[in-house]
Amino acid sequence: MDASTSKSIQPIRAVKGTRDLLPRDVTLWQKIEDEVRRTFGAYHFGEVRTPIIEPTALFARSVGEDTDIVSKEMYTFLDRSDESLTLRPEATASVVRAYIEHSLFNEGGVRKLYYIGPMFRRDRPQKGRYRQFYQIGAEVLGSSHPAVDVEVLEMLTLFLRRVGLRDFTLLINSVGDKNCRPQYLNALREALSGVKAQMCGDCQRRADTNPLRVLDCKVPADQPIIEALPHFIDYLDPECRAHFESVLTGLCAREIPYEIKPRLVRGLDYYTRTTFEIASGVLGAQNSILGGGRYDGLSEMLGGPPAPGIGFAIGEDRLVLAVEAAGALKPGHPLTAYVAWLGEAAGAAAAKLTRELRAQGITVETGYEDAKLKKSLGNASRLGAGFAIIIGEGELASGLYQVKDLTTGRQEAVEPARLAEYLTRA
Repeated sequence: MDASTSKSIQPIRAVKGTRDLLPRDVTLWQKIEDEVRRTFGAYHFGEVRTPIIEPTALFARSVGEDTDIVSKEMYTFLDRSDESLTLRPEATASVVRAYIEHSLFNEGGVRKLYYIGPMFRRDRPQKGRYRQFYQIGAEVLGSSHPAVDVEVLEMLTLFLRRVGLRDFTLLINSVGDKNCRPQYLNALREALSGVKAQMCGDCQRRADTNPLRVLDCKVPADQPIIEALPHFIDYLDPECRAHFESVLTGLCAREIPYEIKPRLVRGLDYYTRTTFEIASGVLGAQNSILGGGRYDGLSEMLGGPPAPGIGFAIGEDRLVLAVEAAGALKPGHPLTAYVAWLGEAAGAAAAKLTRELRAQGITVETGYEDAKLKKSLGNASRLGAGFAIIIGEGELASGLYQVKDLTTGRQEAVEPARLAEYLTRA
């Protein structure tokens, strides 16, 4: 291929709504995910990894055919066997499917599972919202006790504080269960009958097919109408009311502040009783970073045994934005040190030192060719190294290598045998 031909070829770009996470970005993501494993592990959650493709029926049955996710946003296709498959738009249904398929309920007790991975929805791309996006989530299966709900929320608030967030609000509500929900739906339909003509097209359709979805509408013009609709908590039966009050009491006992949000229903059909969101003040208007709730009938809906559950999903893309805005968790130096060497003998010493430091888990880079010190230090700064280790004839003669802190400019002579300790302690 000649130069003129190569110039006419247009480069291929990432699909709209997707993006590349480059090494400079990923270091902060890794810190957050490390904290997920540390915090969730302390609460005895185990990591689960499910396929990113699932039978379409899994989401149609669990999420709800009338939800925007299923009706508008899913990436669905027929494979070569004419089976309808879908890129997972959320992971709770997948985790419960795995729980049933692998008979985890036979292992006894409560099962605590968490996941980290990509989801897919054909939504309008905007800041912090992508068509391939990432979620951190957790599910607890096997108990309907309100203490489980409280523990999940306790773990969440601890995790958010550990990644540096302070300005966030827990919003909570109860959406009842199959026993008290019909009474609320009747009241909601009656209230909507006189106002639905004034609402958006989606809400007009939902008012007849699934009126609970009206409460999840985001159209600004519809909000005054939605605010005047009946509150779910006014229709809770004694059992659901006692459950909700027990959750609130548990939060107070743990000094976890909350705000009851009567319109909070979440966007999925499988939720029962406790529903919640956490909003961060550092994100502006689009401030929700996670949501979740209880789903006591989902296992049966998917053909499994009774297995009451509760879970949540954190939008990792938005969480990273919030953590960056809070400024408490720094990416740090992905490269600990750069070994700058001058001369053939120093090159051999640099190769040996680099090899030894890497074997001890320290991230080190070095030049492949002899170069002037100024150029090597420039390379170290460009690569984001925390330190430059300088080896030349003088250092070889003295047996002490010069270590320069590239953040402060401070320089110190260090014995090669002490370098690993020096770099990890600094």
